Amino acid sequence: MFVPCQRGGGSASSDFKGFTLLMPAVSVGNVGQLAIDLVISTLDMTKVGYFYTDCLVPMVGNNPYATAEENSMELSINAEGDIVGFWLFFKDIMYFSLFFLCLCIKNKYRPFCQTLLSWVKSSKCARVVVLSSSHAYQRDDEQLLGTPLRYLLTPDLEKAVGGLMQELNWKEMEKVAAYPGINDTEKVLHIPGGGITKLMFTESCSKGIPVAVLLKFCSEGDNIPDAFALVNYLNEWLQLIKSEVNTSSQWKIPSSWRLLFGNGLPPALF
Repeated sequence: MFVPCQRGGGSASSDFKGFTLLMPAVSVGNVGQLAIDLVISTLDMTKVGYFYTDCLVPMVGNNPYATAEENSMELSINAEGDIVGFWLFFKDIMYFSLFFLCLCIKNKYRPFCQTLLSWVKSSKCARVVVLSSSHAYQRDDEQLLGTPLRYLLTPDLEKAVGGLMQELNWKEMEKVAAYPGINDTEKVLHIPGGGITKLMFTESCSKGIPVAVLLKFCSEGDNIPDAFALVNYLNEWLQLIKSEVNTSSQWKIPSSWRLLFGNGLPPALF
């Protein structure tokens, strides 16, 4: 259930007709979450509510997007929504960004996806863009070629933007052999380390919800470069910020990234 709030000028309405929902999947390297961090921070989005669900691990913490001492002590929970509206391609396009701080509880992946997609349908969102990642070491031979970035489109969205993806020269996520070495003709979609990504995509296909998945093959470690690569990939399509050349410097890094790798070494050690 989406619970609206009116803090910070946020809208109390649960009707997001015509909005594009940007959301991360909790996946390898947390690349999708870091990319959404950059979007929310750069576009200075306003919090409009949160999702109340028993499918996510309970969590609370300080405001990860604090810009001053006044808002640094605000609390954030496990699933919150932020919104921004601006002029794009001479049309008023609104973006709603959903940020997840934690994993789904075991055995509740499907109920969570169904609940979220049901809300997407009832709130009249125009489309959903899921930012995700997948284990680089589990790529097959075909996936080792070219860029480490991939996309997926549900049939409903393919009709609208499939041609644009071809113009951008993007690579669609390849299907892999269901039984390698035994039967290479039967192909399936495989996103190892992608969390709820595959389930979100397949459920959206069956429910007729326009969803795009943008993902990057990566490994665990310092995934900041992966986040910049993914958010620049997103920007090629949606043009969230105007730029002829996508660079890391055009994105605003949130205050929470200062502790991305924990506190520094205590001087007492030396």
